[in-house]
Amino acid sequence: MVQDKPVTLAAITGAHGVTGEVRLKLFGEGVAALNRHTAFNDGALTLRKARDDNKGGAIARFAEVTDRNAAEKLRGTVLTVPRSALLALAEGEYYHADLIGLAAVSSDGEELGTVISVDNFGAGDVIEIERPAAEGQKPQRFMVPMRIEAVPHWNDTEIVIHADFANA
Repeated sequence: MVQDKPVTLAAITGAHGVTGEVRLKLFGEGVAALNRHTAFNDGALTLRKARDDNKGGAIARFAEVTDRNAAEKLRGTVLTVPRSALLALAEGEYYHADLIGLAAVSSDGEELGTVISVDNFGAGDVIEIERPAAEGQKPQRFMVPMRIEAVPHWNDTEIVIHADFANA
């Protein structure tokens, strides 16, 4: 795991009001997770306060943003923190950002490709793996549920996919 790899917690979707507040789309576990941090984007933005917008997002105020024009200029900006700033996890827990980019190998030792995304469609996390492209072809992708029977092991460098799920 790269401890200072930037992890995106939210994105600014636009201005809110005339005093420099911004609307946020959250990618973490709500406003509480966002409020654990004060500095974003390598210190470029200092969070003064954030509150739930009751629509799944948040309204935030940054020290550097004092009016609506400045807030509008930030539309599309992602808010990142270093991976090392996130809370420590218990055994068996993971951050999506830690899985993306890992080499995927089967429990039989076959190299499968690289984890390119982690999604949750309501029944639990699903990892998407992209196989290397054969010459003249597009890379193929497949998805695996992030459950112990499908993913018995992962660490900082690779994720192991049970062979029964790797060839599905």
